Amino acid sequence: MTSDLFNTEHERRGTSSLKWDKYKDQDILPMWVADMDFQSPPEVIEAMQARVAHGIFGYTNAPESLEEVVVERAANLYDWPIQQEWLEWLPGLVCALNICVRAYAAEQEFVISPCPVYYPFLTAPGLGNRQMMQIFWREDGDNNWVMDWDWLEENIHPDTRLFMLCNPQNPNGRVLTLQELEKLEDFCRRHNLIVCSDEVHCDLILDRNAQHIPYASISDFARDNSITLMSPSKTFNLAGLGCAYAVIPNPELKAKFQRTRSGIVPSADSMIMGYAAAEAAYRQGEPWRQSLLEHLRSNHDLLMERINNIPGLSMRPHQATYLAWIHCDLPGITKPQRFFEENGIGLSPGAQFGGPDYVRLNFGCTRQTLETALQRMEQAVATL
Repeated sequence: MTSDLFNTEHERRGTSSLKWDKYKDQDILPMWVADMDFQSPPEVIEAMQARVAHGIFGYTNAPESLEEVVVERAANLYDWPIQQEWLEWLPGLVCALNICVRAYAAEQEFVISPCPVYYPFLTAPGLGNRQMMQIFWREDGDNNWVMDWDWLEENIHPDTRLFMLCNPQNPNGRVLTLQELEKLEDFCRRHNLIVCSDEVHCDLILDRNAQHIPYASISDFARDNSITLMSPSKTFNLAGLGCAYAVIPNPELKAKFQRTRSGIVPSADSMIMGYAAAEAAYRQGEPWRQSLLEHLRSNHDLLMERINNIPGLSMRPHQATYLAWIHCDLPGITKPQRFFEENGIGLSPGAQFGGPDYVRLNFGCTRQTLETALQRMEQAVATL
């Protein structure tokens, strides 16, 4: 595949796009929500067209062929042996975070999450009348983000029941090593914790020296005391189709998950188009994904070069995702997202993720869009 696929501009204004219509009739480039500006793989579009041509859109179970390819993919990409009966299909992963909080921690019990993190991790405990405990990322001497385990060991509450992990991490782009995952497993074993591991960005590894390792794959304990959340949505730009799944090997944990979702989260029998898209993406989308990764790596490298040459802005290398976590130390600017928005770039506010001195920039876009955004950021900072 050529890079033209990822450098072709597609008009998204006026299509009810959450991303683009946020700034309707304004000269502001939307670089915020995790939604890429690329058409999905041609095979996905063809599969959906074939499903539409059938003309009947009744309640639909997850196709066995889709579950088979999910199992094959876990083994081939991540050396992770899973079984079809472990799968629980969902219309999205945010609802799954909330299900896990309510299924595995009682009211007023504690949930741990590394922070900064994708904001539904921060809101889910409170929505379920559970308590949140944050373990903060800190900088080490090798230009990396690491979790502050010493602080957590000293401060963990005895009523803690669940650890909510985001790996690869949104927004700082870390991919946890086997040693880090083993440290997490040891911590959870000693404190009798369940892990909810959101691994939705696992197919978007940019650093060629990094490897995604599912937490549940590292030991029998991790397998039997975890829920892994996955979806083709971020990788293949299918977020609007609502198709995701949880991998829950432990029958008791799966039964609790199912009881908690019952009557609240929509049944998975309404995901007819999502199923068709997911299977086509997983079966036929690998060449497209490899081309996407090359494009995202190129955009990431451009960002690193340009952002770190803008006074007051800095960005560490990202191992995964298409979401850049940019530190802002700008004179007189206390709300950097608003400052950049006023200068024509729509970013996500870092405060939403627990990092008020940051902004998050989505570089899942054409090179031209990214160049324009960088020019506007450079010009904005030059006015200070």
